Amino acid sequence: MRVCVVGCGAVGSLFAANLAQLEDVEVWAYDLDRAHVDAINADGLRLTGAGDVVGRVRATSEPSELPGCDFGILATKAMHTDGAVSATAHAFSDGALASVQNGVGNEEVIARHVSRVIRGTTFPAGKILSPGVVQWDVKGDTTFGPFEPSPASPNEIERLAEACTRGGMPTHAVSDARPAQWRKVVFNAATNPVGALTGLTHGRVCERPDLRALVSSLVDEGKAVAGAQGITLDADPEELIDHAARPDVAYDHKASMLQDVEAHRRTEIDYLNGGISRFGRELGVPTPLNVALTALVKALEDSWT
Repeated sequence: MRVCVVGCGAVGSLFAANLAQLEDVEVWAYDLDRAHVDAINADGLRLTGAGDVVGRVRATSEPSELPGCDFGILATKAMHTDGAVSATAHAFSDGALASVQNGVGNEEVIARHVSRVIRGTTFPAGKILSPGVVQWDVKGDTTFGPFEPSPASPNEIERLAEACTRGGMPTHAVSDARPAQWRKVVFNAATNPVGALTGLTHGRVCERPDLRALVSSLVDEGKAVAGAQGITLDADPEELIDHAARPDVAYDHKASMLQDVEAHRRTEIDYLNGGISRFGRELGVPTPLNVALTALVKALEDSWT
């Protein structure tokens, strides 16, 4: 089996390094960060923290160098989906491409370029420490299922899930991946912008009663939008938020949106809170808090220019 990870940031690196532990899987990585690519090719892709792993991965910044792949795992930021997939789609002409990205709307973009798409959701998280080295902050499960308008086959979904699980990234193949996807969308939209605007880690946000109440109100809006689509979340975001706030889980973890704010990078707010608000408008579900946080984060981004 040949797998290409498109976007070898923190999450993509977790998949690439772990899959590279398998003798029957050849792993490629595509990323625009040439220093990261060069370090991976020279010394391997190293994970530290929650797992100490070194994966031998073939990395490139040149899309033309990618061979045909059985599977792809797309792990870019949501705003880079179209550019990344249009550049690499030739590698998946006979394969299936799975998204493990944040937010909503990524699969629709992928399907413009690739015929067989896997809807994915993943909870592991980390951050890049230096080229070729990634800190693995949070372990967790991944869910794969068909993207209904342009699905990969059940057998393909099961094969990719089984390989990820064997490699150290526990993954479940399901017939409907929307409950897991919206569970994470609601989780991220309720916590990430609050951390990004305050500079607080996940645990510190949750230990303040005022901020924890705001998080709960954001959860309620997200659940209402999911419910209006006929989606019942596969787990309660409130319980997951409190679990992640434990000292032994993710108390000190800086959400990806906070990492982006600290680096003055564009955030994924349009695909998280903005995505919930867009679905809310289409379905007639009010989402005033998600609208407000989207405006605040986008204003913060504007302040950097």
